[in-house]
Amino acid sequence: MLRKQEAEVPLAISDADQKQVLELYQKIQRSRAKLVGPDGKTQNLPLSLYEFLVKLIADLCEGQSVAIIQNDAQLTTVESARMLGVSRQFLIKLLESGDIPHHMVGTHRRIYVRDLLAYKAKRDSNRRKILDDLTRAEAEDGLYDLEPPDDRTE
Repeated sequence: MLRKQEAEVPLAISDADQKQVLELYQKIQRSRAKLVGPDGKTQNLPLSLYEFLVKLIADLCEGQSVAIIQNDAQLTTVESARMLGVSRQFLIKLLESGDIPHHMVGTHRRIYVRDLLAYKAKRDSNRRKILDDLTRAEAEDGLYDLEPPDDRTE
């Protein structure tokens, strides 16, 4: 059994495993994956599961971390804050303002993963829109056509 400290340390994929993941990714792109039962019978994967596996393996090939979490899993405020990249105190303010639904388990706040991910998706979408609007306004003002100032002193 892993101690809590060990469980929090991300596991690096070895070079041999990375090579196997890449080979698997190349194979799964060439043909539809199938399930093979112990009796040798094969069954096609549903398209949604196939696409999920392709995306999962592609992310692993790119060296990205991958975690699979049940939608109804409950997170602590510390875990939730870490997923959002904010402080625990900031998260508590979001919970108290009703921006993210939560419930109490005794004296402790718990957040469903689905609610946290819905908030994160909305937040990220709003951020993208703001950046897109800013970029568009700067392009319309011709700011991308300007030459940078010459910092050399003469």
